[in-house]
Amino acid sequence: MPKRFEELIAQGEGISIEFKECKDALPKNVFETLCAFLNRFGGDIFLGLKDDGTIIGVDKDKSKKIRADFVSAMNNPQKIFPTVYLPVDEFELDGKTILHVYVPESSQVHNTNRRIFDRNEDGDFDITDNTDLVAAMYIRKQREYTENTVFPYATENDLKQDLIDRARIMATNRNPHHPWERMTNEEILRSAGLYKKNLQTGESGYTLACILLFGTDEAILSALPHHKTDAIYRVKETDRYDDRDDIRCNLIESYDRLMAFIEKHVDDKFYMENEIRVSARNKLFREVIANMLIHREYSNAYPAKLIIEKDCVRTENGNKARGLGAISLTDFVPYPKNPVIASVFKEIGWAEELGSGVRNIVKYSKVYSGTIPEFIDGDVFKTKISLNGTVNGTVSGTVNDTVNVDVNLSETEKAVLDCIRDNNSIGVAEIVDCTKKGRSTIMRTIKSLKEKGCIRRVGSDKTGSWEILR
Repeated sequence: MPKRFEELIAQGEGISIEFKECKDALPKNVFETLCAFLNRFGGDIFLGLKDDGTIIGVDKDKSKKIRADFVSAMNNPQKIFPTVYLPVDEFELDGKTILHVYVPESSQVHNTNRRIFDRNEDGDFDITDNTDLVAAMYIRKQREYTENTVFPYATENDLKQDLIDRARIMATNRNPHHPWERMTNEEILRSAGLYKKNLQTGESGYTLACILLFGTDEAILSALPHHKTDAIYRVKETDRYDDRDDIRCNLIESYDRLMAFIEKHVDDKFYMENEIRVSARNKLFREVIANMLIHREYSNAYPAKLIIEKDCVRTENGNKARGLGAISLTDFVPYPKNPVIASVFKEIGWAEELGSGVRNIVKYSKVYSGTIPEFIDGDVFKTKISLNGTVNGTVSGTVNDTVNVDVNLSETEKAVLDCIRDNNSIGVAEIVDCTKKGRSTIMRTIKSLKEKGCIRRVGSDKTGSWEILR
């Protein structure tokens, strides 16, 4: 069990911690708490505990269905709106199964079954019929999250319609049944939360997130004059730079230009993934760049930077800090800075769930250079990725070398991997039968394999499949 979970449970229930009894089915009031956490400051929900912290556990045979039901409900606008994606963790405490859901604070106002809930120390409160409290919540969200700023005079001519078309194609390529396939461009923007009403002024319009994602250069300059991402290559001319790209365009095109800059100046390495030769460089820096664009505090005039040096790549982002200093990956708690932008990136395949960016940067950095990156939180968020001598011109003969990932696996881990290789749709119960190990052992092993970057789950627990990464 993660140390953080143990500490949270010891604190007991409060404004950001909730215990729910859950034996064989999701409790109905879990969605009220979920909605309240999204609308307030976020929090942690533990299923399988009484209100006083007494551990009762979740029925192990029902755990998989409960998790699947939860994920399904999160994608059902009738249950929670706007919909969210929240993974469910499973762990053991005193020999009993506990489920955990981390709920981040949202930049949007959510409802469950058309009711709006807020959170205080005493629990979840239905504020739907209190127009003053609802209005105050909307105003607070708009004030705290820059991406929700409404520009009532922006028109469709201020947006690059071809980029919205591109987003539709990318989303449907990932999911052939994606709802964007049948939507107009305007419907896509509204469904993605990129068109809102300012409750203080009564004006409606495209948001800053919309302009940042799809805006013309002129629209971005008008909405956010200081917007800039500086890509710098500094190896020979260490006092100045050898190459530079001054990027002042929308985030979609910024992503393309930053990747092109990386591909121009950083050597590639390859490794085998499911018997396919994969670029370790592209895997790593797609995560770095997406994380950089998604988690910038855009009200901060500090220019975002991507700096390629002889032995490392550094990024710097204006930030609304929740802490100061180096981030401990063991106790790392992600929180959304621009959830609407992050959601669009997720739909088009450039990001995954909240917190995955940091985990994936760590994973692929190990593959690329055998090192662990540094993350420093502060008013400027900094990332440092060692290149281990792989910048263009500093090494020879390494560009096309295949990187074999060295992962130390236990015999049980190897056995589980063999089961998955034979049947990538295999469930936990079947792995138990296959390996002749106990269920708790298998659950711990699967978690360990995920943390080592060996496997991941694609799709739901019920209908999805396993993907072997190493």
